[in-house]
Amino acid sequence: QLQLVESGGGLVQPGGSLRLSCAASGFTLDYYAIGWFRQAPGKEREGVSCISSSNSITYYADSVKGRFTISRDNAKNTVYLQMNSLKPEDTAVYYCAAEPPNSLLFRLCVLKTDGYVYWGQGTQVTVSS
Repeated sequence: QLQLVESGGGLVQPGGSLRLSCAASGFTLDYYAIGWFRQAPGKEREGVSCISSSNSITYYADSVKGRFTISRDNAKNTVYLQMNSLKPEDTAVYYCAAEPPNSLLFRLCVLKTDGYVYWGQGTQVTVSS
């Protein structure tokens, strides 16, 4: 019953915006590091952004810095990815993932798949005129 479900993907024009949501069920996200990843056909899955369980440390891939913002709402058990100024090269399936905390109930996020235990099924984002 532990799962993550993404939503909010769709077709947008270049320069447009989307907000992706990742809702957790079966567990709470409060102490987990949360990452957003994406994968285009024929490409390896790459890290886009992540937020640590402390909610004070975030990371962004160079390709999305200044355009994307990651946030979380623990009351709703949901993490968001606000995407602005979208480009065609942002087209991909976007996945959210959660990494469990350590014994101190903390987890620093990283932009690599290793360690992330729970994964959503993905939501398609297409940026095209």
